[in-house]
Amino acid sequence: MEYRKIKDEDNDGSGRDANDLESLRGKTHSAISLGNVVASPVERSKWKRKSVVTLALTLLTSSQAILIVWSKRAGKYEYSVTTANFLVETLKCALSLAALARIWNSEGVTEDNRLSTTLDEVIVYPIPAALYLVKNLLQYYIFAYVDAPGYQILKNLNIISTGVLYRIILKKKLSEIQWAAFILLCCGCTTAQLNSNSDHVVQTPFQGWIMAIVMALLSGFAGVYTEAIIKKRPSRNINVQNFWLYVFGMVFNAAAIVIQDFDAVMNKGFFHGYSLITVLMILNHALSGIAVSMVMKYADNIVKVYSTSVAMLLTAVVSVFLFGFHLSLAFFLGATVVSVSVYLHSVGKLQRQC
Repeated sequence: MEYRKIKDEDNDGSGRDANDLESLRGKTHSAISLGNVVASPVERSKWKRKSVVTLALTLLTSSQAILIVWSKRAGKYEYSVTTANFLVETLKCALSLAALARIWNSEGVTEDNRLSTTLDEVIVYPIPAALYLVKNLLQYYIFAYVDAPGYQILKNLNIISTGVLYRIILKKKLSEIQWAAFILLCCGCTTAQLNSNSDHVVQTPFQGWIMAIVMALLSGFAGVYTEAIIKKRPSRNINVQNFWLYVFGMVFNAAAIVIQDFDAVMNKGFFHGYSLITVLMILNHALSGIAVSMVMKYADNIVKVYSTSVAMLLTAVVSVFLFGFHLSLAFFLGATVVSVSVYLHSVGKLQRQC
């Protein structure tokens, strides 16, 4: 894949910044000036769009775990998880088509928003779908070696893998301050999840560590690769890109139903065990998936990692009121470290732009 040819429309490179500043010098006072930084209406619009999709992803992700817990009955799922995942992909595909229909009615069909495309453009979409499928299957096997709290801690390896792969695949440089903030984010999330049984993580068998590392690499690579193919053609409508991505997601999840739950679905029915909470959970996952793709289109994977990390903290706070969850000293310390990490990342990003 020609990753080096991918042009990020939101690239923070010094060349583009210099050109932007030169173009802004000749403009009137209609632009807003904050110190030495000049923000044009276009830049303000991009910033607002990034902020909205990031906030939406944070709120949707923070409620995911709560809805998953509520969807259980007597501590287990009465519905088929594979059918629920298939419906999530189907709903995302339908929402993308609905958004496209509105655009076609208002703007007409153009080169950038038409569904018809070339094989070269479509052939890349099955790759992230397959990576996520393998990662999700590994989740079932890793619990043979790791308990649930330990899994939550090991899952934070995804933070580091995303940063490393972001640098290797997309050739995006992070400043030293941003790298330090990234490591602090991983430490803060891990600290916030510590409890009295956390020492068991150190005693995780070798197979468990290997699976955790592979899952982190698969998750990080799938996210970075998805960002790469979405940004490879910046002018392409995000709903068209989502449509093709989710079509292959439906195909792979349909295969998972056949392989894993075919007998149960045939005997009990496709919607066996579904409830209102299950429907809300599916809707939440669908909207979260669309929010993730938009964050990758208009921001990047780094923003996604920070958004989901903050969402984890919000979930814990909400769980205090809903499930009687007790916040420990480790949680407060971890939340503080995450907050410092977010601040340092913002400072590092501003320094690169100056």
